[in-house]
Amino acid sequence: MLSTAFAVRVYYLSLEFYMGRSLQNTMINLGIQTSVDEALYQLGLDIEELEELEEDAGMPAYGYGIRYEYGIFAQKIVNGEQQEEPDDWLRYGNPWEKARPEYMLPVNFYGNVIDTPEGKKWVNTQVVFALPYDNPIPGYNNNVVNTLRLWSAKSPVDFNLKFFNDGDYIQAVLDRNLAENISRVLYPNDNFFEGKELRLKQEYFMCAATLQDIIRRFKSAKFGTHLPWEKAWDITVRTCAYTNHTVLPEALERWSVSMLESILPRHLQIIYQINFIHLQNIEKKWPGDLDRMRRMSLVEEDGEKRINMANLSIVGSHVVNGVARLHSEIIKADLFKDFYEMTPEKFQNKTNGITPRRWLLLCNPGLSDLISDKIGEEWVVHLDQLQQLKKWAKDPNFQRAVMKVKQENKLRLAQLLEKDYGVKINPASLFDIHVKRIHEYKRQLLNVLHIITLYNRIKKNPGAKVSSRTIMIGGKAAPGYHTAKKIIKLINMVANVVNNDPIVGDKLKVIFLENYRVTLAEKIIPAADLSEQISTAGTEASGTGNMKFQLNGALTIGTLDGANVEMAEEMGLENIFIFGMTVEEVEALKRKGYNAYDYYNSNPELKQVVDQIQNGFFSPGNPDEFRDLADILLKYDRFFLLADYDAYIKKQEENQSKWLEMAINNIATSGKFSSDRTIIEYGKDIWGINPNYEKLPDPSVPRELALKEN
Repeated sequence: MLSTAFAVRVYYLSLEFYMGRSLQNTMINLGIQTSVDEALYQLGLDIEELEELEEDAGMPAYGYGIRYEYGIFAQKIVNGEQQEEPDDWLRYGNPWEKARPEYMLPVNFYGNVIDTPEGKKWVNTQVVFALPYDNPIPGYNNNVVNTLRLWSAKSPVDFNLKFFNDGDYIQAVLDRNLAENISRVLYPNDNFFEGKELRLKQEYFMCAATLQDIIRRFKSAKFGTHLPWEKAWDITVRTCAYTNHTVLPEALERWSVSMLESILPRHLQIIYQINFIHLQNIEKKWPGDLDRMRRMSLVEEDGEKRINMANLSIVGSHVVNGVARLHSEIIKADLFKDFYEMTPEKFQNKTNGITPRRWLLLCNPGLSDLISDKIGEEWVVHLDQLQQLKKWAKDPNFQRAVMKVKQENKLRLAQLLEKDYGVKINPASLFDIHVKRIHEYKRQLLNVLHIITLYNRIKKNPGAKVSSRTIMIGGKAAPGYHTAKKIIKLINMVANVVNNDPIVGDKLKVIFLENYRVTLAEKIIPAADLSEQISTAGTEASGTGNMKFQLNGALTIGTLDGANVEMAEEMGLENIFIFGMTVEEVEALKRKGYNAYDYYNSNPELKQVVDQIQNGFFSPGNPDEFRDLADILLKYDRFFLLADYDAYIKKQEENQSKWLEMAINNIATSGKFSSDRTIIEYGKDIWGINPNYEKLPDPSVPRELALKEN
C-alpha cells in the first residue's frame, strides 16, 4: 500500500515482531513463485529443501528494531523440561540484509550531567555504536519495497591490545563483549539485576539509534535549529502514538529510578521535568485530588522509587490504542481510567489483523486454490471478499473439497510429527491445537485438566465409543518464569502417561510441540480442526493466532476475551464454541470472593484430576514434582481455572454434525481480521496518511516515464 501524502513518514518501532522465513513470502509478494519453482525443478532442486536451509529470523522488528544475534532462544525439551539454547539464525549469514556502516550512530550510557552556560550537558559517557542492517520488505504485487532497519551493537574499541600484550586476554575482550551484548539475545532473564539492566539498555539503544536516524532524515529536508522545550514537546506528542498490548498490570514496565540514574542520568532529569508539568495539568483539572495525582504520576513512590513507562507513553503520545475492542474498553474503564478521564480524545481501538499472504496463500496453497476457483484472486488483497463463500457453506461438493484439503494437510503434519517427535498419530483424529506463549493467563493448565479428564474417562470405561483426538500444545516459557516451565513439564509428563497406555491407544494422543515458531505454525495451522483460545476473560489483549486458525477453517473453542469477541460477532455464535465467564462475571466473582476449593469439592472429576497432579500420579519418581501447580490451582487461582473447568469440559463434549459448514463460515467471515484493514485504520486515524492500492511502475520503466505516469 502506498501513501499519497509523501511528506508524512511512518516509523514503527518494535522489540517483538517475528518474521519467520522470507524466501517463499518474498516470492509470493513479487509474483515469481511459479517461475522460480519451475527453474528450480529444471535444476533438480526442491523449493522446500531450500526453505529448510533458510534460518528462521527469530527476532522482532518491523520498520526499526534490533538485529539480535541469536533471536529468541531455541527450545529443547530434556526429561520433559524446557531448556534454552542459542538460536544462531545468522550462522550462515542473511542474504536479505545489507550492512549500512555509513549510517552508524553513537548511543551513550552512564556518565553524569553538568551545568553549562548553554544548559545541561551529559558527559563522561560510555559509547556503543549502532550499526544498521537494512532488509527489503516487498509489498504484494505493487512494486513497493519498504525497509526494515535493524541495529547491531558495536564496541567503539575492537580490541584492547595493551591488556592482551600484558597477558590479560579476558580483560582485552571484556569491554567489547559488554558493549555488543546489547544486541546479542532477545528476552534476557530479567529476574536478576544484570538482566534488567541489559533489557533497559536494549530498549534505549533501539530508541536512541532510531530517533537519531529519523531526525537525520527530517533535518535533511527541514533545516531547523534547536527548539525550545514547549515546541519540542508539542512535536514529540503529535508525532508519537502508543499501542498497548497488555491488560495485566504486572506486564507494564516500571524501571527503578536508581537504575535509570546510573544508566541514563540526563533522561531521568527530563522525565522529572515532564512529570512536573504533567502533575501541574492534573492539579488544574482536579485541584487538591492528591490520590489521582499519585495514581497518574510518572514516578511511583510506594516502595522502591520507579518510573511507570506506560504512564510516560500516554503523556508523550497523541493517541493511545488497544488492539481489540474489548481490550480498548478495559483500558478506558480500568487500566488507564484516570488518563481516559483527562484526555478521552486520545483513546482509540485498532483491532489486530493478520496478513492473508503468509497465513493462507503461502501456508495453505490447497485451500487458497480452492477459494480462488470459486471467487477469483482479489481476496488476497481484499479479504472481505471471502464473504462470498457463505453461499457454498452447505454445498456438499464444496464441503468435500474443503475436507480433502484439510485431510491432506493433516496427513503431512502427521508425517512430520512422526519424523520429528517419534509419535505416530491417527491423521483422521480431531487435531486439537493450543499454540501460544506459555503463561498462566493463557491457561494451558486448563487444557491439561481437560486432557487428564479425558484420560480418566477412557480408563474408567475403555469400551465407550469416543472420537479420536490428538491434542497438541506448543509454546515457549520465558527463561525466568518458573511456573510456566513447570506447566511445560506437566504437559510432557501427562503426554508420557497417556501416549504409552495401551488401553488408551489411538483414542487420545498428546504432543508438546518443541520449539514452536513461525515456520512450524505454517504447517500446524492449516491442519488444525480445533483452535484453543481459552484465556481468562479480560486478560488477553487481542491475540492473532485465533485469526490465523479461523482463516484456515479451524473452529474455535474460547472465552469471550480479546478478539474472540469480535470473531464471534462476525461469524455468529452458532459457528464458534464459546464457554466460561464473561469479564463482568469475573469481576463479580472477584468482588464476591473466589474460593477454588468450592469447585474442587463439588466436582468429583475435577477433584480426581487435581489430586492426581498433587499426589505424583504423573511423576512417580518425584511425588511432589507438581505440588506447587496444585497449590496454584487451589490457593492462588487468580485466572479462575477451576471456576471455568465445568463449562470448558461440557463445551468440549458438544457433538457438532455441521462441522464443515461451520468451518466454511469461519473462513468466509475472517475478512475483518486482515492486517490490510488494520494498517488502513492506523494510517487514517493515527498516522495521518491515506493508504491505497495504487501500483508503482515496474522498476524496468525508465524514471522519466515513471514520473510522467504518476
